[in-house]
Amino acid sequence: MATDSALPSSVISHLRVRYAETDQMGVVYHANYLVWMEIGRTDYCRACEYAYHAMEAAGLRLVVAEARVRYLSPARYDDDIHITTRLLALRSRQVVFGYDIRRATDDTLLATGETTHLPTNHAGRIIRLPADIHAALSTGPTGQAA
Repeated sequence: MATDSALPSSVISHLRVRYAETDQMGVVYHANYLVWMEIGRTDYCRACEYAYHAMEAAGLRLVVAEARVRYLSPARYDDDIHITTRLLALRSRQVVFGYDIRRATDDTLLATGETTHLPTNHAGRIIRLPADIHAALSTGPTGQAA
């Protein structure tokens, strides 16, 4: 497990709330925050120079074992959103990411979350995280994801 002093830096992903992500009142539907967390996680891995598609090509799947979201303030149609993603824990058989989702215009914290992932092979069996992927995530982002 990564210790607090050894945790890599975070990656900030940017998006604008699309109309399709909202209800009739223009408020973002709650499940979309999980999609945004996936965007953040994908950008984080890419910034660690190990993109998700490369992990899958190597036979690894990071299966979501647990997801938690705490909703603090609503996001609305056309809001500019920043998703800050960081690694909370890295173990041989578990990876935990943390997220802060903010409205960019006023820095309002909209939601926080965590996802816990288990590395599996193509057959769905839990495996040890391959050494090269563990090393890439341990090192952390080399730059901000676009």
